[in-house]
Amino acid sequence: MKRIDHKEIYSDGKSYDALNVFDTDVPFYSKLIAKYGQPILELACGTGRITVPIAKKGFEIVGIDISEAMINEAKEKAAEAKQDIEFIEADIRDFELNQKFSVIFLPFNSICHLHDFESIASCFSCVKKHLKPDGRFVIDVFKPDFKILLRDKNKRYECADYKNPYADNHVKLTETNWYNEADQINQVKWYFEIGEKEIEQDLNMRMFYPQELDNYLRFAGFEIEEKFGDYNGSIFTSDSSKQIIISGMRNNK
Repeated sequence: MKRIDHKEIYSDGKSYDALNVFDTDVPFYSKLIAKYGQPILELACGTGRITVPIAKKGFEIVGIDISEAMINEAKEKAAEAKQDIEFIEADIRDFELNQKFSVIFLPFNSICHLHDFESIASCFSCVKKHLKPDGRFVIDVFKPDFKILLRDKNKRYECADYKNPYADNHVKLTETNWYNEADQINQVKWYFEIGEKEIEQDLNMRMFYPQELDNYLRFAGFEIEEKFGDYNGSIFTSDSSKQIIISGMRNNK
């Protein structure tokens, strides 16, 4: 398997949260959990952006992430919110929790960090091992956008402007990208402008096309029950920007 190569991007939980001020997916997962039950496992939980609000609604949830820094930030958030949540530092391709879950979800494009077939297959195998026979596996990932993938690789594009969590100034984020069609990796370089200083970080994202992702799940033994194009539950179409897939284990139907 190829290594997970994003330690720099996920080395600072507070900066990650300052950049990713986003919570519109929490109601979607809350509704889903209310329908399918608990306990819940969140893969690549990061700083607990979703995990902690879900726990505050009274649901039993466990979060795993490969980044120690992100897990530490998640634990701080849970403590501040007075929530007893188990956060585990682990690779989503290779974990053993000795527990089965009613819902396992992989949110917010995290699957894009799985760059090769072995990584995808190993992750899905771990999911099957930890999913209850009538449980549901949920993936949320964007649909590849060729307007972005085929941009001029020599040009910088504005990405974000956000409050610096460590100082009284803002961070300006721009990016370049080059899409490697052979391995379907969008090689993104982020440039963080902080005062007089600029920091560069790489973010390599595997692209998953709709039929490809569906077939990965089917090959792994999952049966796709629903596929949405947004968090409002609209049916996935060619105009959708997101792929939100709800699946169950085929052999247990």
